[in-house]
Amino acid sequence: MLTTSLTTLKAPDKTLKNDGEDVIQGLTKNPKTLPAKYFYDHRGSQLFEQICELPEYYPTRTEASILRQYADEIAQITGACELVELGSGSSTKTRLLLDTYQARKYSCKYVPIDVSESILKDSAIQLQKEYPALHIQGLIGTYEQAIAQLKPTSLPARMIFFLGSSMGNFTPQEYDIFLNQITDVLAPGDYFLLGIDLQKPKPILEAAYNDSQGVTAAFNLNMLEHLNWRFQGNFDTDLFSHQAIYNQKENQIEMYLHCQKSHVVHLECLDLKVTWKTGESILTEISRKFDLETVQKELDSKGLKPLKSFTDPQKWFGLILCQATK
Repeated sequence: MLTTSLTTLKAPDKTLKNDGEDVIQGLTKNPKTLPAKYFYDHRGSQLFEQICELPEYYPTRTEASILRQYADEIAQITGACELVELGSGSSTKTRLLLDTYQARKYSCKYVPIDVSESILKDSAIQLQKEYPALHIQGLIGTYEQAIAQLKPTSLPARMIFFLGSSMGNFTPQEYDIFLNQITDVLAPGDYFLLGIDLQKPKPILEAAYNDSQGVTAAFNLNMLEHLNWRFQGNFDTDLFSHQAIYNQKENQIEMYLHCQKSHVVHLECLDLKVTWKTGESILTEISRKFDLETVQKELDSKGLKPLKSFTDPQKWFGLILCQATK
């Protein structure tokens, strides 16, 4: 029996309805920026999956090792629940949780959320084959859209989980807004599982975002290709180069595209012309690195009481399981 459905979410607010407005704002200011969400068209999602397998890129395998060790303890704490994943991608690490809930014979429903329809559809089909009794309801859209439109669950509890290091892509202001949204949608007694990339030496961090195979560079440049097809643009990716640096003062990786030659780009759908100068840069992503104790205090202040934190032996990555108190 097929128990999988996919829903394309509608934009709940003015900002999301004005498709491309954030591109106009980002490319007309100095210095130029673009939102990280434009990484994730079909090819971008595929490239990110490749990044997760790179030897330099420690977050995925480190977080997976934590889940292998502690998934059963997490399931024991939450009991039967609805599992809502933000930015699910191919749901690779999620299987470690699904296996545990299944082994404990807990009733659960899986709600994967991703902006890429193709990768969400492919992963949902594969998961249905692997877990035929699992009810899967995929939501195609942004975190904001999904959180705003979640309906009450019929299960005893809900756990929203945000794995990987994507929390680091938020500015402090966006991070604060996001936690407020999580608090608003969770009922008292529900759970929130958060993955955070922890602070570590600069060489390790910069190697992870400047891999020797050039996959991260291709991922970064693909953002321009995404803008080309989405907004009828004429970006030439050969005129840009990738670089990621670690800003130790702000404790964040900053990913840039540097213009190699002066030229003009036209995005027809946005009626936008952008003049580029040689050496000019565009910030495409930040990836903040966190202190575990500080994040736990911030979560607690939002009504998300930390129940348990889990780390690897090197303390490179952390998972925090919280329970909503209000």
